[in-house]
Amino acid sequence: MIEIFKDPKTLIYAVLGGVVPAIFWLWFWLKEEDENDREPTGLVIASFVMGALMVFVAVVLEKYSIKFISDTTTRIIVWATIEEILKLSAISLVLINTKKIISEPIDYPMYFIACALGFAALENFMYLIQPLTVSGTVVGMLTGNLRFLGSTLLHAIATSIMGSALGLTFFLRKYKPLYLIVGIILAISLHSVFNFFIMKGSGENFLSVFGFLWVIAIINILIFEKLKRMGNTVSLVQI
Repeated sequence: MIEIFKDPKTLIYAVLGGVVPAIFWLWFWLKEEDENDREPTGLVIASFVMGALMVFVAVVLEKYSIKFISDTTTRIIVWATIEEILKLSAISLVLINTKKIISEPIDYPMYFIACALGFAALENFMYLIQPLTVSGTVVGMLTGNLRFLGSTLLHAIATSIMGSALGLTFFLRKYKPLYLIVGIILAISLHSVFNFFIMKGSGENFLSVFGFLWVIAIINILIFEKLKRMGNTVSLVQI
């Protein structure tokens, strides 16, 4: 790992391959929100950074779990659970006083997505370092493109499911724990299925998995539209 700092090109390529795609997706998803009621930039950045920091915790926990879990499928599920719970924990710290931060339903998934993409950015960076160092730029950038298309989008969608679940309870406070639990289960399930097919399968099924991700993404966008309409209801009530 230390050797990468001796080669500035490798470091630059890893940063570009890891951080730039995550920032692109963050821009893409934030555009789904009402232009007149954007989230505070500072809080979005805080969510992004907090998500990135959780990668270090995830690496430690996942390496530790290897000692006790030998079955690949079980390991995939456990690792997906670790990552989603850590992202939930990270955003909970940022949104610790939600009454002042969350003003409409769609605010929840926006912060969750920012956190998830921070996680994806650092994870991609760490993942790219070895391919770039060992195999050179071509293989490294190919790996980066696949993660840009697949893994980064996965993190955004899976984690936003938890945020969307909370957004749907904006007027149903007493159901918030139930919706959140369902959101967590769905996020872990999607994350696990993606990792299972990527790790078990070959490159031949990548397009199928990627297509499946975009179907979920489209469903997510439709949920966002519902959350925005709910937000318009909040505005009318306030008026």
